Amino acid sequence: MKLEHVNLTVRDPKATAAILCDVFDWTVRWEGESIHGGYSVHVGEAESYLALYAPPVDIQNAESSYYRAGGLNHVGIVVRDLDLIEARVKAAGFVPTSHADYEPGKRFYFEGPDEIEYEVVSYA
Repeated sequence: MKLEHVNLTVRDPKATAAILCDVFDWTVRWEGESIHGGYSVHVGEAESYLALYAPPVDIQNAESSYYRAGGLNHVGIVVRDLDLIEARVKAAGFVPTSHADYEPGKRFYFEGPDEIEYEVVSYA
């Protein structure tokens, strides 16, 4: 078994997809109208992706996900070149934080569009 995708609610799926494609060298796998009259963009690789969904109404941020049952705390992305991805994250206007070396790799985090936190990790 493997994880195929995670579906995230965002304000602008196309804009979020463009940022994630630039940072992680991903591609748009599909986009179009989706559930409840919303719009979705699927970005990622051949076997896994993030489904970025926007409902047809304005959305509001809730309190911290770390204190809410069912909250999404972060999305972990494995990369080969941590320094390259960190440079892309900075170029996209986001701030890398919480750098750590740990067994078996290195990582950092950044808060991307819609306050979704990403953990970027390399096991190289």
